[in-house]
Amino acid sequence: MKSLASPKRIIGRFLVIAGVLGVLTVQFRGAYAAEKLRVGINLTTIETLPIYIAADGTPDAVELAGGGIPSLTEGKADAATNAETQAILRSTSDPNIRVILTVAEYAYHIVARRSSGIQGAADLRGKKIATSLNSSAHFYIAKTLRNAGLSESDVTIVGMSPPEMPAALARGDIDAVSIWEPAAQQAIDTLGADAVIIQGPPYSERFNLNTTTEVTSDPVKRAALVSFVQSLIRASREVREHPERTQPLIAAKLNLPPALVATTWKLFAFPAAISDDLLATMKEQEPWMAEKQHRAPRSPDAIASLIDASVWQEAAKSH
Repeated sequence: MKSLASPKRIIGRFLVIAGVLGVLTVQFRGAYAAEKLRVGINLTTIETLPIYIAADGTPDAVELAGGGIPSLTEGKADAATNAETQAILRSTSDPNIRVILTVAEYAYHIVARRSSGIQGAADLRGKKIATSLNSSAHFYIAKTLRNAGLSESDVTIVGMSPPEMPAALARGDIDAVSIWEPAAQQAIDTLGADAVIIQGPPYSERFNLNTTTEVTSDPVKRAALVSFVQSLIRASREVREHPERTQPLIAAKLNLPPALVATTWKLFAFPAAISDDLLATMKEQEPWMAEKQHRAPRSPDAIASLIDASVWQEAAKSH
């Protein structure tokens, strides 16, 4: 029969095993800590400015790539930017999508051709209006038409990519455009004296940071997300307080003339928060989007569940 190991030897072996486990734990944590937060962004919009600044300030923690909410549902990103309409659109197939922060707001207007006989919203009847389909810009058309006593059936909505719109408008292929920047201002500049700007009822797109419940329920990823939102809060303050420093940054990122960015600046806000009226806006959009998707509208509570303010609140409290 083998003799039992002495207590000293047992303790020694235990300490060795504990030491090995300690090293593995540190390595395991280090591997997670070294993993960057993957953020999908719109690479073409001025609204992305605070994201760029926040990511540039934390290059070891954040990795940017082109993409919106679909990059979340495909598992290619941990967070992604998109307007609030896209959270409504995409959450029908993935109800775990969450809006966690409004990065920027943009006040829409419609750019039309004077030579098409357009002076105001009522003159859009029978005209061709280009937009990005099922987007915030498309919703603005519906809202503007409704305010003028018209509906989408009174016009022809043409789906078109933003870069194509200014030239198509100048050629007369379309009569008006509803789109975000820089395409809207480029359309105005292209038309010159022939441009008419139609100001419908007040509506600002919310360019949000979105994630999923899988990310917010993961302690490591949630901590990284909170840290990034803290960086976004600081970056947004810089954007608001020092436009003379930050406008050139986005102009360079998007290869735009600085004058174009400066001209459109008054249309933007960079709150890095969740506004009190975000839910009301999303509730208003839900029936419109439901009609586009040929489905029944969801309940107000279902729409409210798409907004998760806890990440922003945690970041703001720790900031």
